Amino acid sequence: MALDSAQKAEIVAKFAKKENDTGSTEVQIALLTTRVIELTEHLKKNPKDFSSRLGLLKLVSRRKKLMKYLKNKDYNSYTEIISQLNLKDR
Repeated sequence: MALDSAQKAEIVAKFAKKENDTGSTEVQIALLTTRVIELTEHLKKNPKDFSSRLGLLKLVSRRKKLMKYLKNKDYNSYTEIISQLNLKDR
């Protein structure tokens, strides 16, 4: 279920601000989004997997908090990442 190192490196390279940037808010949101997409597909095939459903809810909550932080701190970066990841803004 976890991302393999090649996928993670590709996402980090795409959303990083600097060369060795792995912990910025944008990178974290992108990584969480890919995990959410994978878990959503898993739950479509396995609707009774309640532990994965709980994990999905935790990931969505963490992503929501990071997006709220980014929106308050740097709105331009927030709108850019929203458009790149095809996320909705309320």
